[in-house]
Amino acid sequence: MKYSKIELAKQAIKHKGLMRKIPDIYRMIKYWRKGIYPVNSIDMILPILGILYIISPIDLLPEIAVPVLGIADDLAVLSLTLPKLLKEVDKFLLWEAKQKGNLQNISDAKIIG
Repeated sequence: MKYSKIELAKQAIKHKGLMRKIPDIYRMIKYWRKGIYPVNSIDMILPILGILYIISPIDLLPEIAVPVLGIADDLAVLSLTLPKLLKEVDKFLLWEAKQKGNLQNISDAKIIG
């Protein structure tokens, strides 16, 4: 089976409701950049860089030159990036709900997944 960046993007979109979380991701990044959402910068920068690497046409191992390894590096970055990004979005949504006063009784929550 031959993979391409388009196929990888389709797989990423199917991953745990990523499409539904795109507005949340955008809002999270906006709040983080304004300094409203308190989070470690590396927890935001690494997933964003990983997604940009997957989307970008520039690769360390191009698919044309090294077909199997070219896709393998994209899959590795995707498998490391998406869970981290989605976990951070879940933390952001909890933080946002707490800020709005919707979750009065949450003191510390751990996102599992």
